[in-house]
Amino acid sequence: MGTTEQRDTAEDGGTGRLKTGRSAQAPDHHIPAQGRGPEVVTGSSRQPQYRPLWIEEPARRRRMPDPVRTAAVRAVLIISVTLIQAMVAFLCTLAGSWLAFPMVLSSVASTVVATWAALDVWVTRQVWNQRNGVVSVPSSTARSLRRERRAARRQAKVAERERERIRRRGGTGQLSHS
Repeated sequence: MGTTEQRDTAEDGGTGRLKTGRSAQAPDHHIPAQGRGPEVVTGSSRQPQYRPLWIEEPARRRRMPDPVRTAAVRAVLIISVTLIQAMVAFLCTLAGSWLAFPMVLSSVASTVVATWAALDVWVTRQVWNQRNGVVSVPSSTARSLRRERRAARRQAKVAERERERIRRRGGTGQLSHS
């Protein structure tokens, strides 16, 4: 990890070749020490080569399901608007403005809506878990329901293929052609 790559360009304008070397780096986070970073040599000028701003790391937890994430984003937006309304109502009350009373009424209504939005996240999460099952639990009821649905679909496909095969033969599904 302590190596840097420098591009060495030939004097005759040919393509450069890659060479690696050690660089003096600070012990933490691979930050170049004393402001000296890897440099790219192009012709007669040296240009600093910048490292990326961040390094992607694997997530510690799995992503929330899409419906739950949508409900959570909606709840955060509604709650933030409610908090802004409450602050405006408070400041209007302190200032003695005529707008204080309508803002207090709208803040009360927004509080009801924000409570519903927070509950919606919880309910959406519970419904998603019930429908799709929790992967870590082997005895999940949703898993057995999915297994039953798959078996029913498989049987329906087999029956449809059988009907299609009889139609192709020219039969009408009767046992005898009298």
